[in-house]
Amino acid sequence: MASKDDVVQIPFLDLQAQYKSIRGELLDAITDVADSTWYALGPQVAAFERDFASYMDAEFCVAVNSGTSALHLALIAAGVGQGDEVITVPMTFVATTWAISYVGATPVFVDVDPVTYTMDPALVEERITAKTKAILPVHLYGQAADLDALLEIGARHGIPVIEDAAQAHGAEYRGRRVGGHGLAGCFSFYPGKNLGAMGEGGAIVTNDPAVADRMRALRDHAQGERYHHDELGFNYRMDAMQGAALGVKLGHLESWLDGRRSHASAYADLLAGMDVQLPVELDHNRHVWHLYVVLHPERDRLQKELGAMGVSTGLHYPIPVHLQKAYAHLGHSEGDFPVSERVARECLSLPMFPELTAGQQSAVANALDKVLA
Repeated sequence: MASKDDVVQIPFLDLQAQYKSIRGELLDAITDVADSTWYALGPQVAAFERDFASYMDAEFCVAVNSGTSALHLALIAAGVGQGDEVITVPMTFVATTWAISYVGATPVFVDVDPVTYTMDPALVEERITAKTKAILPVHLYGQAADLDALLEIGARHGIPVIEDAAQAHGAEYRGRRVGGHGLAGCFSFYPGKNLGAMGEGGAIVTNDPAVADRMRALRDHAQGERYHHDELGFNYRMDAMQGAALGVKLGHLESWLDGRRSHASAYADLLAGMDVQLPVELDHNRHVWHLYVVLHPERDRLQKELGAMGVSTGLHYPIPVHLQKAYAHLGHSEGDFPVSERVARECLSLPMFPELTAGQQSAVANALDKVLA
């Protein structure tokens, strides 16, 4: 058991530190919204859409109220509907598959690569059927999936690729930012994300004008023209406060990513030689380290003992989607996707945020070394 002298109190995430560093900018932006009294969509959201599209090297951005909504609209715009199938991974947050279910389609799982924990392209083709209408890889923890291989498979079969980039703002694959490689890329701005709103938010980027136009209408009750509703629509609008806050934060994102990348490098040095599996950044990728996840067979013990020493950690994600009760009807059982199951069983997310100090990282490493011993 840890003694009082061992307790160091390291948060898993420190949103207060980020807020304090840009408080004046945020309050000015929010005041502008309040003064304008334009609270839903509006000029602040439109400005953020332009800036985010430019940052993502994409032609269009459609801002919405959450990352889940972003995935939902992207699948509709891709033509996925009742009775269709979408190939994705079980090692993800469940919102990935919620969106598939919302359109009446069935998630068809393939396992993840044991190094990157992203979709294994070698397993995709055998899961394609006449019902397959989309491939939905997840850029998990901030690292891009193998897009070249997935896009090649999709092109050969006439199946669009939609990127779940909810954890990958600013991540790059072969020198190009993720999100704009496939038909659409979906982002979450949940507060804890690398680019987080002051509440909920999401966006889709695309280079297809027709896809952008349809999603823009769908998010606002399917109004191509006011009070003209051509199909079933949704109230998925981004509110102006979030657009204003995200506009401010986008200007700081690159410096925050530099901090995350620096911390990941420091962790690699500090944890070298310890009995944990460390994450890997592929040479052709720019990992943005939304999460720094290590693997260990005694994950639960490590988390409990680290917590007793004041080190907060996270689990992303402890139950793979195919073993969730909500998807029991798919008929999967333990052993169907062994890599995903191992990652879920052994994953432990260490503290990671741009403002993390060298002293805090050293304390995390020292605590982990003790509990491993």
